[in-house]
Order: sequence, then C-alpha cells, then structure tokens
Amino acid sequence: MKELNKDQLLELAEPLKKNSACPDCSSLACEGWESVPSSFNLNQLQVLGTLRIEGADEYWEEYHPNGTNIWSEDAPISLQHHPYNRSNVCECISCKRKFLRYTEYGGYYVDERIRELNFQLII
Repeated sequence: MKELNKDQLLELAEPLKKNSACPDCSSLACEGWESVPSSFNLNQLQVLGTLRIEGADEYWEEYHPNGTNIWSEDAPISLQHHPYNRSNVCECISCKRKFLRYTEYGGYYVDERIRELNFQLII
C-alpha cells in the first residue's frame, strides 16, 4: 500500500474541498471520528494509500491543543499522532469524497472508525 506524506494528503484533500455525499456514502456523516455504520457497504470505499509508516515506532498520543478530543468535528488532523498515524485514506468510488479510516482494537471489540477528510484541519 502506498505510504502518503502530508503534501500528498493535502493534494488528495484539496481538489474536492467539501464534497457533497452521494446516495452511496450519505450514511457517513462523519466530520469527526465515528464508527462505520454496520449497514454501510465498505466495498464502496477505495483505499488510496496509508498514513502509517512501515517500521515506525508505535505512537499512541493524540494531539488536541485547543481542548478538542478524538470525537470533535474540529479536531486537528496531525499525521504523526494517533489515530491518524494508523489510518488509511479512502474515497467513495461513486462521488470521490475522501475519508480517513482506521480500526480500533479494544479488549473485547473491534471498531471500524471513519472520518471525512477535511483539508482545513490538516496540520
């Protein structure tokens, strides 16, 4: 899978800026991180690349300088911080809307999480 850097991520995010959701991805109202709805067809998303760096040390710290949290719609997208450093970049195959996606592994659960890619929040 292609590793993406900040410039490549900005390039992917910039052209469409704020795409309207099509009928195929409209159930993803994810300006902040949310769980992928169980009814959503994950085959609707094409992986464009990853923000993971092969061989990098695991880093679990989050970045919230303005009091945001992981669920905040205005939380910054900081590539070196969790969960972005564990995320793939995907797009809807119908409308080209871009998303960040990662899998949260809890003690007793696995949760597929997704967030719309907002170029204004990439730091």
